[in-house]
Amino acid sequence: MRIPLADRMRPKTLDDVTGQRHILGKGKALQSIIESGKIPNLIFYGPAGVGKTTVARIIAERSDMRLHKLNGTTASTADFRAVMEETDTLMGQNGILLYLDEIQYLNKRQQQILLEYLENGSITLIASTTENPAFYVYSAVLSRSAVFEFKPVEPNDVEIAVRRGIAFLEGESDSKIVLDDAVVKHIAFACNGDVRTALNTLENCVNATVPEDDGRIIVSAETAAQMTGRSAVRYDKGGDEHYDIISAYQKSMRGSDPDAALHYLARLLEAGDLPSACRRLLVCACEDVGLAYPQIIPIANAAVDIALQVGMPEAALPLADAVVAVCMAPKSNAAYNAIHAAMADVHEGNTGSVPRQLQNKHYDGDDVLNKGQFYQYPHDFPHHWVKQQYMPDALKDKVYYHPGDNKSEQAFAAYWEAIKKASR
Repeated sequence: MRIPLADRMRPKTLDDVTGQRHILGKGKALQSIIESGKIPNLIFYGPAGVGKTTVARIIAERSDMRLHKLNGTTASTADFRAVMEETDTLMGQNGILLYLDEIQYLNKRQQQILLEYLENGSITLIASTTENPAFYVYSAVLSRSAVFEFKPVEPNDVEIAVRRGIAFLEGESDSKIVLDDAVVKHIAFACNGDVRTALNTLENCVNATVPEDDGRIIVSAETAAQMTGRSAVRYDKGGDEHYDIISAYQKSMRGSDPDAALHYLARLLEAGDLPSACRRLLVCACEDVGLAYPQIIPIANAAVDIALQVGMPEAALPLADAVVAVCMAPKSNAAYNAIHAAMADVHEGNTGSVPRQLQNKHYDGDDVLNKGQFYQYPHDFPHHWVKQQYMPDALKDKVYYHPGDNKSEQAFAAYWEAIKKASR
């Protein structure tokens, strides 16, 4: 079985690790911990292919402890107990280092078993996960560990790794491998911060290229484009990045940046997440544009209806129209603030009885002294308005809605102010 390039040239020292200078740079926390030789329980989290496993292996190899490796996707309770049994043997006299990949897949029972040995210090844990450990790791395990976030590697750093990969492949094959700078940059950019993907894509490009007569392997831009077709999209519907992209999508629309909004829309659609693209568009139209341009709500709704009817790839067209319209529309969250303020009062019990004139009463019992409902029908009055109390007595002076500083809401406010002034 052929070992992937990323594994064949996995760094042996911390200096060879690509990126992560925020934790591995000189004087940074993780670097200092490793250099001290006093390894605490560690949890590394971040996307795939950014060096978590590599750093964990380097630490393990520098340790005198007995090393065990388990993967959360396959490890059973029996596997954990087998590791624990070595803690009181000669093999475990210097301590046991457990390298646990994908810790988020362990159930609570397995994590509780592990916790007992972490507490007495007989096992040191180095765990990695692609998910935020705050949501997936047992709090007691988390509190006994130092947590470090690994970030997507910057394209410039990935480019360095790709060039190292070229040299490594040349050494293995004794063939000259040629990639234009533009091709190298394309591979580095398309992997979206994942060094493993970049290196394995490089190897695929080389394998897919027919050598020249002189033995040179010249990787074309076309080949690189074909091999990176889907790798340019980092997206896991169950992971943090799913929510990051959706959040950036709505915030870009709210911030009136059509270019950024279209970028995140494209990432959602490329990942096949049409429902999220539609839902957040509708939410943004109501929440962030709202009464500043009320027509945006039926526009967005119509675009979503079309998108769901035609499906991909044509769904991108009505959604793009609506996204740009939302971005360019004036903004107001006045109604959003108003309903949340009203809901807060209701949640806290600040309600009171419905005023009698608004109640659905058609008959007054004999015990009611003040007979009659006294409701005044607004359409019977000039301008279809009459002053009467609608709020419960306990909230009669409460104001939830404050018109936004946009043309539409200010025009409505001025209209009603004029009518109310004329009726005084």
